[in-house]
Amino acid sequence: MNSVAKNFFTKTEKTAIKKAILNAEMDTSGEIRVHIESECSGDVLDRAAYLFKKLKMEKTNLRTGILFYLAVESKKFAILGDVGINEAVPDNFWEETKETMTAHFTEGRFVQGLVEGIAQAGEKLKRHFPRHLDDINELSDEISFS
Repeated sequence: MNSVAKNFFTKTEKTAIKKAILNAEMDTSGEIRVHIESECSGDVLDRAAYLFKKLKMEKTNLRTGILFYLAVESKKFAILGDVGINEAVPDNFWEETKETMTAHFTEGRFVQGLVEGIAQAGEKLKRHFPRHLDDINELSDEISFS
């Protein structure tokens, strides 16, 4: 594991990101993960799709996993939703969230960009995938690194 990715956020910042995940998942059956790595040499969506599968995010019951992927040194990021989401939402579903995150990232506010992006995703997802009484947390809320 590359220490640049692991040490990119402070402990307090990692806690803020995890809290954003927990808050977003309170209102939706969507399952959100954040993965950070140092570099992405190829296509960012291809890399995000590879990690989505590696993290077993396609194993959720309703196929509602969402991956926020950030390659910090390469200055690349992607938001990837599973087929359950992509079949139910318009093609441009993630565009507003990407724009919000890009505005923060451009200014070096990576934590704020992730926190707001996660919050927006939760708000948008609850319209299509509201939380049910019997929902369980199917994926880890911890940030993963490689």
